[in-house]
Amino acid sequence: MKIALVTGVAAGIGKAVAERFLREGYAVYGMSRRPQPPMDHPNFHYISGDISVPADRERFVSAPDHVDALVNVAGVAPKVRADLLDMTEESYDYVMDINTKGTLFLTQLAANRMIGNELTGGVRGHICNISSLSAYTSSVNRGEYCISKAGVTMITRLFADRLAEYGIPVNEVCPGIIATDMTSGVQEKYDRLIDGGLLPIQRWGTPEDIAEAVWAICGGHLPYMTGQSVNIDGGFHLRRL
Repeated sequence: MKIALVTGVAAGIGKAVAERFLREGYAVYGMSRRPQPPMDHPNFHYISGDISVPADRERFVSAPDHVDALVNVAGVAPKVRADLLDMTEESYDYVMDINTKGTLFLTQLAANRMIGNELTGGVRGHICNISSLSAYTSSVNRGEYCISKAGVTMITRLFADRLAEYGIPVNEVCPGIIATDMTSGVQEKYDRLIDGGLLPIQRWGTPEDIAEAVWAICGGHLPYMTGQSVNIDGGFHLRRL
């Protein structure tokens, strides 16, 4: 049975991704910081942990007997949305340690395990990172988040370059405005923007929208692609007039 590692599975995008892989017959090892598993499924294995903690990363990646896919979903927003001129080092470190540093070193661990897989159809495994439209869009009241997601994009490109020789494609999905716990506090703001024509596809995105894109990437449907950022954002990236 193929095995996928998925972080941030407690809710939202991570949970939707885990459910998508389970429907495809994968065993899923999921991790989040919450103590209780988010679902009950015979092929779902839950590990409570924090990707910013080295021992938790090691425990997570070593849990299954092999790794066929890694989906880095875990991410946090600043605890307080502060103007760039007031951002604290504490907030910066909190966001970067999880979103960027944790993603980087978890990917390193998983990649080293995948390299030992048998080459099948030219592929040893798949890695997909969840970045954000914030990787290229300025939000001056959450600068640390934008910086962290721009870092995820470079992590994607670096590992795509390094792992291509081993048959391990590395790509990322950049979600737009997605209905999750992270965006629930600014729902009214985004409702106004969407109603005002911000997006060509005039609706909120869903976690399932992102999960479908992740499966397209990790399910072997795009075998000649690596290092790519796929925008699932209702057309936000068009920057239309």
